[in-house]
Amino acid sequence: MKIMIIGADGQLGCDLCKVIPKEDQIPLTIKEIDITDPQMTTAVLKQHSPEVVINTAAYHRVDDCEDNILLALKVNAYGVRNLALAAKEVGAALVSISTDYVFSGDRKKPYSEKDVPEPKSAYGISKLAGEFFARYILQKYFIVRTCGLYGVAGCMGKGGTNFVEGMIKKAKQGGVIRVVDDEFVSPTYTYDLAQALYKLIQTNRYGIHHIANSGSCSWYQFAAKIFELTGIKADLQKATGADYPTKAYRPKYSVLASRFGLRIWKDALKAYIDEKKYISKLI
Repeated sequence: MKIMIIGADGQLGCDLCKVIPKEDQIPLTIKEIDITDPQMTTAVLKQHSPEVVINTAAYHRVDDCEDNILLALKVNAYGVRNLALAAKEVGAALVSISTDYVFSGDRKKPYSEKDVPEPKSAYGISKLAGEFFARYILQKYFIVRTCGLYGVAGCMGKGGTNFVEGMIKKAKQGGVIRVVDDEFVSPTYTYDLAQALYKLIQTNRYGIHHIANSGSCSWYQFAAKIFELTGIKADLQKATGADYPTKAYRPKYSVLASRFGLRIWKDALKAYIDEKKYISKLI
């Protein structure tokens, strides 16, 4: 199976390249394909003739999306539209990575695929628009919503870092670390997500899927577990979302109900830390 990975040098893309057999991969970076250019996108897919296209490219600086709405729509919606049209032309299935931000977060029950989206940010709206483009253009599509991603490669859109690395860096700098305790998520290790994606694309279970590590926590609880597992002594204190006003609305509860049976987030975090070789006695 020829599998095109768009954003192969990114956080999720790097783990996809670890999971998918090398002989099946067509790894592409932003230098090799610009999904906002429809002619280029079609030409690249025709050149490689993939059976599956996994798109990890996105504009996901959530607050910046509020100031750059057209750019958010160009990448997250129009870009998916271009890929969907190109995939249809070459007969490929499309995997489009979406987000928990398509939901309002105004409840305390995990969101399933059957729940009606109600985004409250430009980012969430742009990602939902991308979902609709994939759905109306293609029959062979996998829309995969996930949440709170972190991976060894780090997020390119966030300077090559992620929440885990950000917490460790702050702790090493010293001082008080205040983290919100009233916003709940399903932190997800990109290696686990990559494994689930690879299994999914080998089926014909087309449609919308939620894939996230099991369980949920607040960002404060996530940070506390990071310091516990690394053995780092940090002055961690609870805060509320109201303490840190942001341009973009943050869902208070965007936990995803996933049927894929990924390990609990605490075990996934430990595996990540082991992979990064954060050994407490060396801290």
